Amino acid sequence: MSNSVVVIGAQWGDEGKGKIVDWLTQQAEGVVRFQGGHNAGHTLVIDGKRSILHLLPSGVLHENVMSFLGNGMVVSLPDLCSEIDGLLDQGVPVDQRIRISEACQVLLPYHIALDQARELRKGRAAIGTTGRGIGPAYEDKVARRGIRMIDILNPETLKPKLFELAEYHNFALKHYYRVDEIDPNTVFNELLTLVERVRPWVCDVGAQLAHMRMKGQALVFEGAQGAALDIDHGTYPFVTSSNTTAAQAASGSGLGPGYLDHILGVTKAYTTRVGSGPFPTELASGVGSILSERGQERGATTGRARRCGWLDIVALKHCVRVNSLNSLCLTKLDVLDELDSIKICTAYQYQNEVLLHAPIQIEALEACVPIYEELPGWKTSTAGCCDWDALPEAAQRYIERVSELVGVPISLISTAPDRASLIVRAHPLMSSQH
Repeated sequence: MSNSVVVIGAQWGDEGKGKIVDWLTQQAEGVVRFQGGHNAGHTLVIDGKRSILHLLPSGVLHENVMSFLGNGMVVSLPDLCSEIDGLLDQGVPVDQRIRISEACQVLLPYHIALDQARELRKGRAAIGTTGRGIGPAYEDKVARRGIRMIDILNPETLKPKLFELAEYHNFALKHYYRVDEIDPNTVFNELLTLVERVRPWVCDVGAQLAHMRMKGQALVFEGAQGAALDIDHGTYPFVTSSNTTAAQAASGSGLGPGYLDHILGVTKAYTTRVGSGPFPTELASGVGSILSERGQERGATTGRARRCGWLDIVALKHCVRVNSLNSLCLTKLDVLDELDSIKICTAYQYQNEVLLHAPIQIEALEACVPIYEELPGWKTSTAGCCDWDALPEAAQRYIERVSELVGVPISLISTAPDRASLIVRAHPLMSSQH
């Protein structure tokens, strides 16, 4: 029996992880975010009510479940407090359910200013970031000059660290990007207003997770973005600034990899991507427009339209390998309901070669042409279906063919946004597959 499940996006993000994490958390005592920041956007629909979370784990709405922000995250405290206040206003006492790693990096106004100035300077060559400072915050972490959560609890030692950091970043803002400097006194005073509110939440998250595991309590680890955006294993440089693969669940939380029992990848029944970067199966019009409209494909964080295309098995198999996936959850099956036929990309054509693995060089990937296998559509509504046997045979064949091509079972199938609209073939928290 598994008592810890890692949920990661198996594409370029926006796969529907939030719903799956929320559903799994019904059987858990703890839920953990282990990377990223408020560039994430996880949408939950519970009994028809829609909530969007950016920093808090998707299981935070459950009573008697602790929610952890792991050391692998970068956290904007004003945005975190705003998100908490929004849920408190709805009667959800999340302030009693959250803990933040003392080693979390604090995202500061300098990071946001740098992120936006860089994207503006790059023009058409911009990466397509959310502009929320995530990349610069991770840069400070790696450069060993970042401000951590434990630092803000000690104002006397925080001030010299912050002013040294401000001097460094203000020089670049003023003399290279030619934008306004940011007053470190203002930043310091803003942090001081949050110290006492944050203090009860800060702890050694890894130690608490280890204690929960020793007691036999179930844990769900929630990834942000998707594996194809991983800084090492994604479509570099069109990636995010953190490791989004399953291994980061260990290093980003402080609980060792040997304690992670089941790795669940979440993929749409087709493919989407937000922002710039290669997308071999993209459909700029026609079916792409249908997928976009039926799937309501807009980013939960930025509202940007998502690019849409057919399911890419080459990319999905790469995700299976780099994450050692035990199973997959297939989401948005119902979006395909009206199509006469459905294509799956099984390989790429690159120059005179057929590739079963994606090239790492970005220029080569951009030149790849998808090779498709075509399956019949089912032309029947699957929306809200919760029973495998009730699915049309053509839908079953599509799902089974995807599973066969990627080499892992599809344990869950989501057929509508609501938490209840889920076909469960094998429960990841009750599985011996690890």
